[in-house]
Amino acid sequence: MKTPMKPAANEVYKLPPPLFDARCTACWFVVGILVLVGLSFWSLDLQWAQFLSWQAFAKMGKFLGELLSPDTSPVFLNKLMVATLETLAMSAVGTLLAVILGLALALPASETYEGDPARWRTLTRLALNALRSVPELVWAALLLIAAGLGPFAGTLALGLHTTGVLGRLFAEAIENAPPGPGFALRTRGVGEGRVFLYATVAQVLPQLMSYTLYRWENNIRAAAVLGVVGAGGLGQMLAFHMGLFQMDETSSVLIAMLLLVALVDALSFASRRWLTR
Repeated sequence: MKTPMKPAANEVYKLPPPLFDARCTACWFVVGILVLVGLSFWSLDLQWAQFLSWQAFAKMGKFLGELLSPDTSPVFLNKLMVATLETLAMSAVGTLLAVILGLALALPASETYEGDPARWRTLTRLALNALRSVPELVWAALLLIAAGLGPFAGTLALGLHTTGVLGRLFAEAIENAPPGPGFALRTRGVGEGRVFLYATVAQVLPQLMSYTLYRWENNIRAAAVLGVVGAGGLGQMLAFHMGLFQMDETSSVLIAMLLLVALVDALSFASRRWLTR
């Protein structure tokens, strides 16, 4: 049986630091965040008594009860299938456009190696910030004026907003790539285009695919919402039937949205596992 080791004579044991220290910048930052959260609750008109009343629960229960009888008529299910495929197509095409444009903008928005002048980095990043700062609904409302009602405007809205998101993520991935392989190719006189394809992309491709799949999942949900402003798909059906208080049809549309999101989530999860094998 091993005997416990005795501490050395000159070994000094330190007590754990206090939870709050006046000289700790992070402590004051946490305190500031807590104060802001408290002020946010105080400034909002949160009517908890009305929300938790029996009358509110009764109204919500009645509404949920009306949603428990979805419309399963063949004619409506046929329309629902077309709208579901339309929403899926909008998200897929919008994400594909965003990948192409985002990767094209990520190159000038990133500093690929030490000493890279990156002359267009600031301007390109400002453009990416502008693209992703405008919500999809606002893009769709603007594009509906030019493209008219239908899924085309919704697809372009998804593509523009997602370009700003993926372009920034792609640029960060490119900048954080290990510089060794690219440096080795540059010392041999290889051009920047081939260095990017054979060194940078080879290292960051799994990360780029992960970002793309994640944004595709988000675009499925966004495509369903864009239909509310007339951009086609399930969202347009949802806005129409809810506006007429047709709860049976509304329930069927909501179920289709849930199944579509679950399907895309499963495909995305399987793709990520395949990429990391």
